[in-house]
Amino acid sequence: MIDKIFRFFTRLRQYIAQRFQRQPDRFLEHLMSQCTLSIEATVALVDYMNKPSKKNAHRVRELENAGDEVRRILIDELNHTFVTPIDREDIHALSRAIDDIMDDTWFTINEMDILGVEPNSFLQQMAQLLGVGAESIKAAIERLEDHPNIATSHAIKAKAVNNDMETLYAEALAALFQKPKDLQKVVDMMKLREIYRHLFHASGRIDDASNIINDIVVKSF
Repeated sequence: MIDKIFRFFTRLRQYIAQRFQRQPDRFLEHLMSQCTLSIEATVALVDYMNKPSKKNAHRVRELENAGDEVRRILIDELNHTFVTPIDREDIHALSRAIDDIMDDTWFTINEMDILGVEPNSFLQQMAQLLGVGAESIKAAIERLEDHPNIATSHAIKAKAVNNDMETLYAEALAALFQKPKDLQKVVDMMKLREIYRHLFHASGRIDDASNIINDIVVKSF
């Protein structure tokens, strides 16, 4: 009899614990999905910078489309949810910043493929920086609920990536504008400038995402 009572209360305790256990926040899960896709896109971009191919260009396009779909779902659920765990404007803005990272990654690789721009050392370094930044944003969102202070540390790391990108961008432009010798050099210079600009803008979106994460921590945690 005592064993039956013990088993009953054990099962009851387990049932109550399951009922009241905090469920994963679906908005953070959607943001994480966007981050995962952005990281995969930066990996494909780095691969392209090392060995340009139509396959890598197509892969980034597929990832960008998948990211758009995740964002559409997030926005739809946001519009149908009255109460959100963190400010709905922050969720929307953070999702947009991550999506913009994907967009600029796609613009970079698409224009390089169309215009026939060959990768150089500056482009390779920029692509690698974007990868580090994308991973830092994902790490920050992963730790947002349970370890907000650590999330802030990862966000700061992402901002450092943007600072490094600003320096590299300036160096790349300085090297680019060194007295072109003929018209073809001028054309090549204009093409490269646009590619540099896309990567610089992508880094700026990483900075935007890190700022939003820091704001969320201050307001919500």
